[in-house]
Amino acid sequence: MTQFLTYDVFTDTPFGGNPLAVIPQAAALPEAQLQQIAREFNYSETVFILPPRDPANTARLRIFTPTMEVPFAGHPTIGAAVALSEAGHGPALRLELDVGLIMAQAADGHATFTATQALDIFARPEADLVARTLGLAPSDLKGAPVMAGMGLTFTFSELASRAALARACVDIAAMREGHARYPMGLDFAQAPYWRDGDTVHMRMFAPLDNIPEDPATGSAAAALGRLLCAEANAPLSLTIHQGDDMGRPSRIAVTVDSAGVTIGGHARRMMEGRLGF
Repeated sequence: MTQFLTYDVFTDTPFGGNPLAVIPQAAALPEAQLQQIAREFNYSETVFILPPRDPANTARLRIFTPTMEVPFAGHPTIGAAVALSEAGHGPALRLELDVGLIMAQAADGHATFTATQALDIFARPEADLVARTLGLAPSDLKGAPVMAGMGLTFTFSELASRAALARACVDIAAMREGHARYPMGLDFAQAPYWRDGDTVHMRMFAPLDNIPEDPATGSAAAALGRLLCAEANAPLSLTIHQGDDMGRPSRIAVTVDSAGVTIGGHARRMMEGRLGF
């Protein structure tokens, strides 16, 4: 039977952060079962660790949400890096993902990775549509929404206040309308945020992907960092607070410059066991 581990990612405190299932030796699993296993865990993501295609690299990662495989995601990359570190790899890690090679560092329950793939901007959804999707008034939006990503796509909307962010509550009908208008976004995932200097408070909703709300979204943090860096036309460092409004506080460190974006955080092992088949 195949081992599994679970981690709380982007936290060093039990029951905080974003839960993640890790399958550390997944090579023997049938292809058809990978999505079924991810659906069974029903976490926002499950990561399968496989032997690398290039022996110079550490491992290959395949990442699944409950409904689909995705080419890149942040909290599975951090969690897998910590799991590999605990298995004796590192501290330098070379991780193969569908978006390309990701360089990571991991030791003592903390990991960072640097993503250099391009930031793609797909659309600028109407503010009224996004406001309805978030259960907010158009006046609660401070800036124009932008749909962008680095492997996973999100609609980012700067809000006028922290209180507006706390009030956000997704309207499923409006979410489906947005997905129909902008299918390139996969599930019209929403990432509203409020910024206070180098501190950003963010939430992420993707109910069409069976993720009503995500407590920590490293891929969204990376893309938002890239967007804000381009806006400022200068390097920046941010701490993203996520999960506070759902009782799973998470902290994501983001550093961005012209070379790429580095995401960092802790991951704490919570459970381990074996798949029963």
